[in-house]
Amino acid sequence: MPKNLQETHLNRARASLRQALSWYGNLRKSGVPSNSQLAGLVKPELEALTSTLNKLDHNIIRIAAFGLVSRGKSAVLNALLGQKVLQTGPLNGVTQYPRSIYWNPGGKVQVELIDTPGLDEIAGESRAQMAREVARQADLILFVVSGDITKIEYRALHKLRQAQKPLILVFNKIDLYPDTDKEAIYRNLQKLAGNVQVKDDITDVTPELSVGFTATPLQPDEIVMVAAEPAPMEVRVEWSNGNVTYELETPPPQIDELKQTILKILNREGRSLLALNALIQAKDVEEAIAQKTIDLRQKETEDLIWQFTKYKALAVGLNPIAFVDVLGGTVADLVLIRSLARLYNLPMTGYEAGKILKTILFSSGGLLLGELGSGLVLGLGKSATAIATVDNPTNITAYAGSALAQAGIAGYGAYAVGKAAQAYLEKGCTWGELGASTVIAEILSEVEPNTIMYRLRQDLEKYLS
Repeated sequence: MPKNLQETHLNRARASLRQALSWYGNLRKSGVPSNSQLAGLVKPELEALTSTLNKLDHNIIRIAAFGLVSRGKSAVLNALLGQKVLQTGPLNGVTQYPRSIYWNPGGKVQVELIDTPGLDEIAGESRAQMAREVARQADLILFVVSGDITKIEYRALHKLRQAQKPLILVFNKIDLYPDTDKEAIYRNLQKLAGNVQVKDDITDVTPELSVGFTATPLQPDEIVMVAAEPAPMEVRVEWSNGNVTYELETPPPQIDELKQTILKILNREGRSLLALNALIQAKDVEEAIAQKTIDLRQKETEDLIWQFTKYKALAVGLNPIAFVDVLGGTVADLVLIRSLARLYNLPMTGYEAGKILKTILFSSGGLLLGELGSGLVLGLGKSATAIATVDNPTNITAYAGSALAQAGIAGYGAYAVGKAAQAYLEKGCTWGELGASTVIAEILSEVEPNTIMYRLRQDLEKYLS
């Protein structure tokens, strides 16, 4: 993607996060006790938003390496760096916890390489939680294997693909295989990554493991073969005196293909990937803030919706002029939406409230629009009855019937709008012009077909829906 477009994506992402921090950062300043309580509850989320914004401001791309023990994750990262920084060795589990090192491949983007423990080494939920957290923070994932994929590796790959992050499958230790075996394994990896219906002929993987695996298949250029730390080879040495000796010599790493693949991705879409991942993290954080707000203010929300339901029903029922009924009811719905927004600490203009009301009306399958039309018809009938009642007081019963029916419809509409607006606002700041969801959708609409982001678009669009 053009560099100016990538910069636009970064700037939009920064603006979205700054808006969210500004909105939620005002909780402590309001002086309202419940707001101060909420500010304390959401402090971890605000810190996460601040950290994500700092990452954006410093153009730091995070690349995390995952895999089982002894697959050579640390060796792969060392080879990328060009020096042995991370400890490697013949024993399983040399890496005991996630470690970060910085790599400067050139250009404006800085790269943070994250080494992780073997996914089959840490027990139970601790392993799953570690993997989820590192994958959440990563902008690009390297999944390192060293041969035919196993059931455990397949499950781990499945989980990592669900993180909806770009992923490169790294086939390491190719120096240990003859060319024919190496090519056969590579074809199997292609088949596994490119076909969600796993076949029995793929080593150690059974068809039932593919259930629910719906991520976009990896492409051939997302599977790379490397030898990060080649095994020493015996070399024959002929000396000038005619003697012949044999020595062990370690060949240089075969890492250039992986390095070029990463650099190509960073140059082509690195800053857009950074922006997209930051927005996804922000969306998750804001929804967590919204959930805490819901839990704290559930009763206030219900009371507010019922209050507007009663007042709107009463006002519409008593008013004899049809068009004023409809106009007044619409105004009441707009005020309800803005009142709910204030309850959730989200500033909202009348224009924004109108857009939300329009969305609610048209997303209700025509039900609320139908109720609005019914209310108008009943209002016209009520108006006609009111006029007739002036001449004939016996028509008061018909008038009361129309008023009650219209009041019931108005009350139902107010409650439905209130609950729909509640669900809409519970997504926090993800709506609106600079909302995380809005900016994510904008970025996805602008990605080019030859990018990793384009191949992820379908999965991310499902995530947003």
